Amino acid sequence: MNTWLGSLAALCPCLLLAGVGLHAVFRDVDVFSALTDGAADGLRTVLRILPALVCLLPPLYMLRASGALDALTVFLTPMLSAIGIPSDLAPLMLLRPFSGSGALAVGSELIAAAGADSIVGRTAAVMLGSTETTFYVIAVYFGAVGIKKTRHAIPAALCADLAGFLAAAWSVRLLWG
Repeated sequence: MNTWLGSLAALCPCLLLAGVGLHAVFRDVDVFSALTDGAADGLRTVLRILPALVCLLPPLYMLRASGALDALTVFLTPMLSAIGIPSDLAPLMLLRPFSGSGALAVGSELIAAAGADSIVGRTAAVMLGSTETTFYVIAVYFGAVGIKKTRHAIPAALCADLAGFLAAAWSVRLLWG
């Protein structure tokens, strides 16, 4: 039974492409012009969001390379310990709202150092899965549709990230404590 389902799952992309092609044939759609129109829209979107990404990512890498991230970690350690979050996770919590790749790198380092089955490793994994790259998402999505004033979106998203961090630490302690 499992091999039959696996074969069907492997065929899904092919069946999807064939279905789209058949739909285009029966609806008399010029597939090439639709493809080029979509590519042109995608390039316009990239040009709209590129300035936000250029302003967002280099300062993040400078913060990490300068050692300022380590200083913030030392500053936050007593507060994190008081609420039950391992202090090793402070760099992950600071980077996650800005950069998914930076947070993933920090998470990988934490898991490699502490072990995948440790409280730190499990909490890092749950935090990566339960929070979002807030500033990146707002820059990309809001920039793509031309929204300039984010109003309450950033504070609400950061509150959601904080809730995700706390829930991750709590759930790991509850399940593997």
